[in-house]
Amino acid sequence: MTLRITATTLVLDLEGTTSAAGFILGDLYDYARPRLGAWLDDHAADPAIAAAREQVVADAGLSEDAATEQIVAVLVRWMADDVKATPLKTIQGQIWAEGFARGEISSHFFDDVIPRLRAWHAAGVRLAVFSSGSVASQVPWFRHSPDGDLTPLIVDYFDTVSAGSKKDPASYTAIRTALGDDAGSLVFFTDHPDEVSAAVDAGWQVVAFSRPGEPWFEADFGDVPVVASFDDVEVVAA
Repeated sequence: MTLRITATTLVLDLEGTTSAAGFILGDLYDYARPRLGAWLDDHAADPAIAAAREQVVADAGLSEDAATEQIVAVLVRWMADDVKATPLKTIQGQIWAEGFARGEISSHFFDDVIPRLRAWHAAGVRLAVFSSGSVASQVPWFRHSPDGDLTPLIVDYFDTVSAGSKKDPASYTAIRTALGDDAGSLVFFTDHPDEVSAAVDAGWQVVAFSRPGEPWFEADFGDVPVVASFDDVEVVAA
Protein backbone atom coordinates (compact mmCIF):
# COMPACT_ATOMS: atom_id res chain seq x y z
CA MET A 1 0.00 0.00 0.00
CA THR A 2 1.37 3.40 -1.03
CA LEU A 3 1.77 6.07 1.64
CA ARG A 4 0.24 9.41 0.57
CA ILE A 5 1.75 12.65 1.93
CA THR A 6 0.56 16.20 1.20
CA ALA A 7 3.30 18.82 1.53
CA THR A 8 4.56 22.08 0.10
CA THR A 9 8.21 21.06 0.47
CA LEU A 10 9.97 17.71 0.80
CA VAL A 11 13.30 17.96 2.63
CA LEU A 12 15.74 15.12 1.96
CA ASP A 13 18.38 13.48 4.08
CA LEU A 14 21.04 11.86 1.88
CA GLU A 15 23.09 9.10 3.54
CA GLY A 16 20.95 5.99 3.91
CA THR A 17 17.86 7.72 2.49
CA THR A 18 18.59 8.77 -1.10
CA SER A 19 22.04 7.24 -1.28
CA ALA A 20 23.99 4.30 0.11
CA ALA A 21 25.97 5.03 3.26
CA GLY A 22 28.58 2.56 2.07
CA PHE A 23 29.30 4.68 -1.00
CA ILE A 24 29.82 7.83 1.07
CA LEU A 25 31.81 6.12 3.83
CA GLY A 26 33.72 4.10 1.25
CA ASP A 27 34.34 5.71 -2.13
CA LEU A 28 34.08 9.35 -1.08
CA TYR A 29 35.98 8.96 2.19
CA ASP A 30 38.70 7.04 0.34
CA TYR A 31 38.96 9.92 -2.13
CA ALA A 32 39.20 12.61 0.54
CA ARG A 33 41.50 10.87 3.05
CA PRO A 34 44.83 11.11 1.16
CA ARG A 35 44.09 14.69 0.09
CA LEU A 36 43.41 16.20 3.54
CA GLY A 37 46.91 17.43 4.34
CA ALA A 38 47.62 19.01 0.97
CA TRP A 39 44.19 20.65 0.95
CA LEU A 40 44.72 22.23 4.38
CA ASP A 41 48.13 23.61 3.36
CA ASP A 42 47.24 24.71 -0.16
CA HIS A 43 44.03 26.46 0.97
CA ALA A 44 45.27 27.91 4.24
CA ALA A 45 44.20 31.41 3.15
CA ASP A 46 40.60 30.31 2.55
CA PRO A 47 38.55 31.66 5.49
CA ALA A 48 36.40 28.52 5.59
CA ILE A 49 39.44 26.23 5.77
CA ALA A 50 41.18 28.47 8.31
CA ALA A 51 38.07 28.39 10.51
CA ALA A 52 37.75 24.61 10.10
CA ARG A 53 41.38 24.14 11.09
CA GLU A 54 40.91 26.28 14.19
CA GLN A 55 37.81 24.33 15.17
CA VAL A 56 39.61 20.99 14.82
CA VAL A 57 42.38 22.31 17.07
CA ALA A 58 39.85 23.47 19.66
CA ASP A 59 37.62 20.39 19.53
CA ALA A 60 40.53 17.95 19.70
CA GLY A 61 42.43 19.85 22.40
CA LEU A 62 45.50 20.40 20.23
CA SER A 63 47.98 23.21 20.71
CA GLU A 64 47.31 26.37 18.70
CA ASP A 65 50.44 25.75 16.62
CA ALA A 66 49.51 22.15 15.83
CA ALA A 67 51.11 20.83 12.67
CA THR A 68 49.02 19.84 9.69
CA GLU A 69 49.91 16.20 10.33
CA GLN A 70 48.34 16.38 13.79
CA ILE A 71 45.16 17.90 12.41
CA VAL A 72 44.97 15.29 9.65
CA ALA A 73 45.34 12.54 12.26
CA VAL A 74 42.27 13.90 14.06
CA LEU A 75 40.29 14.16 10.83
CA VAL A 76 41.18 10.59 9.83
CA ARG A 77 40.11 9.34 13.26
CA TRP A 78 36.81 11.20 12.96
CA MET A 79 36.28 9.67 9.53
CA ALA A 80 36.97 6.19 10.89
CA ASP A 81 34.40 6.77 13.64
CA ASP A 82 31.94 8.51 11.25
CA VAL A 83 31.86 11.59 13.47
CA LYS A 84 29.56 14.27 12.01
CA ALA A 85 32.01 17.07 12.82
CA THR A 86 31.37 20.37 11.04
CA PRO A 87 35.03 21.19 10.27
CA LEU A 88 35.53 17.72 8.80
CA LYS A 89 32.46 18.16 6.62
CA THR A 90 33.70 21.56 5.46
CA ILE A 91 37.09 20.21 4.37
CA GLN A 92 35.66 17.04 2.82
CA GLY A 93 33.04 19.10 0.99
CA GLN A 94 35.64 21.24 -0.75
CA ILE A 95 37.74 18.22 -1.70
CA TRP A 96 34.73 16.38 -3.07
CA ALA A 97 33.51 19.43 -4.98
CA GLU A 98 36.81 19.59 -6.83
CA GLY A 99 36.70 15.83 -7.44
CA PHE A 100 33.21 16.10 -8.91
CA ALA A 101 34.28 19.03 -11.12
CA ARG A 102 37.25 17.04 -12.41
CA GLY A 103 35.12 14.01 -13.13
CA GLU A 104 37.17 11.90 -10.73
CA ILE A 105 34.16 10.97 -8.59
CA SER A 106 30.41 10.89 -9.14
CA SER A 107 27.43 10.67 -6.80
CA HIS A 108 25.22 7.70 -5.99
CA PHE A 109 21.43 7.46 -5.72
CA PHE A 110 19.25 4.42 -5.11
CA ASP A 111 17.40 3.43 -8.29
CA ASP A 112 14.01 4.45 -6.87
CA VAL A 113 15.05 8.02 -5.99
CA ILE A 114 15.69 10.12 -9.08
CA PRO A 115 12.52 9.17 -11.03
CA ARG A 116 10.39 10.04 -8.00
CA LEU A 117 12.19 13.34 -7.41
CA ARG A 118 11.62 14.33 -11.02
CA ALA A 119 7.94 13.35 -10.84
CA TRP A 120 7.29 15.19 -7.57
CA HIS A 121 9.08 18.30 -8.82
CA ALA A 122 7.00 18.23 -12.00
CA ALA A 123 3.86 17.95 -9.87
CA GLY A 124 4.73 21.12 -7.95
CA VAL A 125 6.38 19.75 -4.81
CA ARG A 126 9.39 21.81 -3.75
CA LEU A 127 12.54 19.81 -2.91
CA ALA A 128 15.26 20.77 -0.44
CA VAL A 129 18.17 19.02 1.25
CA PHE A 130 19.30 18.78 4.89
CA SER A 131 22.50 16.80 5.29
CA SER A 132 25.42 16.71 7.70
CA GLY A 133 27.60 16.99 4.62
CA SER A 134 28.42 20.60 3.80
CA VAL A 135 26.43 22.55 1.22
CA ALA A 136 29.69 22.73 -0.74
CA SER A 137 29.44 18.96 -1.22
CA GLN A 138 25.65 18.75 -1.56
CA VAL A 139 25.43 20.93 -4.67
CA PRO A 140 27.96 18.97 -6.78
CA TRP A 141 26.42 15.74 -5.45
CA PHE A 142 23.19 16.68 -7.20
CA ARG A 143 24.90 18.28 -10.18
CA HIS A 144 26.91 15.16 -10.99
CA SER A 145 24.27 12.46 -10.52
CA PRO A 146 24.18 9.27 -12.62
CA ASP A 147 21.16 10.80 -14.41
CA GLY A 148 22.58 14.24 -15.08
CA ASP A 149 22.26 17.57 -13.34
CA LEU A 150 19.56 17.48 -10.65
CA THR A 151 20.24 20.92 -9.17
CA PRO A 152 17.29 22.51 -11.04
CA LEU A 153 15.04 20.32 -8.88
CA ILE A 154 16.38 21.65 -5.55
CA VAL A 155 15.22 24.97 -4.09
CA ASP A 156 17.63 25.09 -1.13
CA TYR A 157 20.36 23.22 0.72
CA PHE A 158 20.99 23.10 4.48
CA ASP A 159 23.84 21.72 6.58
CA THR A 160 24.99 21.83 10.19
CA VAL A 161 26.49 25.29 9.67
CA SER A 162 23.46 26.94 8.10
CA ALA A 163 20.78 25.11 10.12
CA GLY A 164 22.38 23.33 13.08
CA SER A 165 22.51 19.75 14.33
CA LYS A 166 20.19 17.29 12.61
CA LYS A 167 19.26 15.95 16.06
CA ASP A 168 18.06 19.34 17.35
CA PRO A 169 14.42 20.45 16.78
CA ALA A 170 15.63 24.06 16.54
CA SER A 171 17.42 23.20 13.30
CA TYR A 172 14.14 22.20 11.68
CA THR A 173 12.52 25.40 12.91
CA ALA A 174 15.36 27.36 11.28
CA ILE A 175 14.82 25.50 7.99
CA ARG A 176 11.06 26.09 8.17
CA THR A 177 11.70 29.81 8.60
CA ALA A 178 14.16 29.89 5.69
CA LEU A 179 11.73 28.06 3.41
CA GLY A 180 8.78 30.19 4.51
CA ASP A 181 6.51 27.19 5.09
CA ASP A 182 4.32 26.14 7.96
CA ALA A 183 5.89 23.26 9.88
CA GLY A 184 2.95 20.96 9.18
CA SER A 185 3.30 21.47 5.43
CA LEU A 186 6.89 20.19 5.43
CA VAL A 187 7.90 16.54 5.21
CA PHE A 188 11.34 15.17 6.03
CA PHE A 189 12.67 11.90 4.60
CA THR A 190 15.39 10.38 6.81
CA ASP A 191 16.76 7.03 7.96
CA HIS A 192 18.02 8.18 11.38
CA PRO A 193 15.80 7.71 14.47
CA ASP A 194 17.20 10.78 16.27
CA GLU A 195 16.49 12.95 13.23
CA VAL A 196 12.97 11.56 13.08
CA SER A 197 12.40 12.61 16.69
CA ALA A 198 13.87 16.09 16.19
CA ALA A 199 11.76 16.84 13.10
CA VAL A 200 8.59 15.51 14.77
CA ASP A 201 9.27 17.68 17.82
CA ALA A 202 9.50 20.68 15.47
CA GLY A 203 6.04 19.90 14.10
CA TRP A 204 7.09 18.42 10.77
CA GLN A 205 5.68 15.43 8.95
CA VAL A 206 8.30 12.68 8.76
CA VAL A 207 8.74 9.51 6.72
CA ALA A 208 11.39 7.10 8.00
CA PHE A 209 13.40 4.96 5.60
CA SER A 210 14.46 1.46 6.58
CA ARG A 211 16.51 0.20 3.65
CA PRO A 212 18.08 -3.30 3.80
CA GLY A 213 21.83 -3.06 4.19
CA GLU A 214 21.80 0.50 5.53
CA PRO A 215 23.01 1.41 9.06
CA TRP A 216 19.53 2.06 10.52
CA PHE A 217 17.66 -0.80 8.86
CA GLU A 218 14.85 -2.03 11.16
CA ALA A 219 15.56 0.65 13.80
CA ASP A 220 12.82 1.89 16.12
CA PHE A 221 11.38 4.99 14.44
CA GLY A 222 8.51 5.51 16.86
CA ASP A 223 5.08 6.34 15.48
CA VAL A 224 6.03 7.76 12.07
CA PRO A 225 5.39 5.79 8.87
CA VAL A 226 8.28 3.60 7.78
CA VAL A 227 9.02 2.64 4.17
CA ALA A 228 11.84 0.95 2.26
CA SER A 229 11.69 2.85 -1.03
CA PHE A 230 10.63 6.14 -2.60
CA ASP A 231 8.25 4.02 -4.67
CA ASP A 232 6.33 3.35 -1.45
CA VAL A 233 5.43 7.04 -1.10
CA GLU A 234 3.34 9.50 -3.10
CA VAL A 235 3.98 13.14 -2.26
CA VAL A 236 1.21 15.51 -3.38
CA ALA A 237 1.70 19.27 -3.57
CA ALA A 238 -0.26 21.14 -0.92
